[in-house]
Amino acid sequence: QVQLVESGGGLVQAGGSLRLSCAASGGTIRNYPMGWFRQAPGLEREFVATISWSGSNTYYADSVKGRFTISRDNAKSTVYLQMNSLKPEDTAVYYCAANPQGRGNVADYWGQGTQVTVSS
Repeated sequence: QVQLVESGGGLVQAGGSLRLSCAASGGTIRNYPMGWFRQAPGLEREFVATISWSGSNTYYADSVKGRFTISRDNAKSTVYLQMNSLKPEDTAVYYCAANPQGRGNVADYWGQGTQVTVSS
């Protein structure tokens, strides 16, 4: 059973940056693609980014392309999301997911989420 724990969220001004981390324990994630999703108040959880098991392939939602970067360190069982040029509309709870099924809201494992708030 894989447990995922996100960290790095917080309050930042528009234009600022944050780096989220997702640490895995209880099992290896090195063979899983990994993803980040987010859920804003009153909205459904949505796809943000995914990365292949090797890290060689990454995919992004159009809304974050060019501003966010997903990466992973399999030796540390950790996945990262570097978020730059943050906008108020990026405010959401950000979730880490192991083995997400495409861009849908389905994955084998989910973290508990970390809040990101971007002030204008």
